[in-house]
Amino acid sequence: MAKRTFKINLIVLWIGCFITNLGNSMTMPFLPLFFRQLDPVNTKTLTLLSGIAFSITFLAKAIVSPFWGRLSDKKGRKLMCIRASGVMALTITTIGFAGSIWQVIVLRAIQGAFSGYINNATALLAGITSEDHRGHALGMLATGGVSGTLVGPLIGGVIAEFWGYRLSFYIIGFCMFAITILTLIFVKENFHANTSSKQLGILQTIKSIPHPKYILAIMITTMFIQVAVTTITPIISLIIGHMMTSSSGVSLMSGIVAAAPGIATLIVAERFGRLIDHVGPYKVLIFGLIFAMICFIPMGFARSVWLLAFLRFLVGISDAALLPSVQTAMAQVPKEIYGRVFSYSQSFEASGDIVGPMLGSFFANQFGYSSIFFAAAAVMLLNFVIVRANRRQA
Repeated sequence: MAKRTFKINLIVLWIGCFITNLGNSMTMPFLPLFFRQLDPVNTKTLTLLSGIAFSITFLAKAIVSPFWGRLSDKKGRKLMCIRASGVMALTITTIGFAGSIWQVIVLRAIQGAFSGYINNATALLAGITSEDHRGHALGMLATGGVSGTLVGPLIGGVIAEFWGYRLSFYIIGFCMFAITILTLIFVKENFHANTSSKQLGILQTIKSIPHPKYILAIMITTMFIQVAVTTITPIISLIIGHMMTSSSGVSLMSGIVAAAPGIATLIVAERFGRLIDHVGPYKVLIFGLIFAMICFIPMGFARSVWLLAFLRFLVGISDAALLPSVQTAMAQVPKEIYGRVFSYSQSFEASGDIVGPMLGSFFANQFGYSSIFFAAAAVMLLNFVIVRANRRQA
């Protein structure tokens, strides 16, 4: 593929990943506050409904992703990107008009069932990049999603503080429609449908690739990363509100704390991508797991909002190591099954997005907010053990 075409693809897909994560991060930290506006329920019910609303999107994603992966291997990744962004434009705009909490939950379920822009963009880019530059390219692409995650809470916090919660949904709906058009017009894909392995299911597909246990461990890693991250995401505004003595400015501070990891990831992600091209994804992945575990533990003792923001900034460094290393490791499989492998990974990731919020809600209600950070550290430790054990068998 020509260098100019590759650059255009990277730019458009980067923007698409940016807008996709921007949409999630602009709205999710403030969803409990939006719910409270829709229906003034008690705190425990609010915490539970926030966890359900967050998890339902990823439950639908986990169930449906293998189907989209098989279709991706038949029809191409570009079509899947267009499908995901188009439906998100529709659903997230409609959420802005919702009149009840359960309407939001249903719409988020539909959004999850048709999601998949980022994983298909990753598969598309991996398929057109040489192996010795793949880590750097995927690291660059990862900064798109991270940048959206970074600025989303800040923009969402300002909008919520001054203009209310609904405007964010309208803005993101328009942006997702724009990225659908950009992807349709500018992204080029020299796609050749796979025929030899199109009938293989998930177990047969995994068994057909080199070092299947290691690749399976990498997929499990995507799940555990999301479990650790999403224990706090749906209730971050409640945690900040608990720490602050005044209710004034909770939305804005929640946005700052939610954005902190993205700042660090944005700064160092490209460097980790280049490092992966030199030393391989395994060593970078191990570093990321250990560093994340070290950062989560002191969060459980934090009593200051700014200290929590700083520690979450440090967690962003581990994210910068984990994201491109996981994607690069999975890109070692044959290109003919990229669609299914990346979609299976998305199902594992979505499973983590299901478990994480529910785990966070459970620990918060039973043991207090501090306990969720210790749970996240334990998840990272278990992930480290699994990756180490299966690497030795690779």
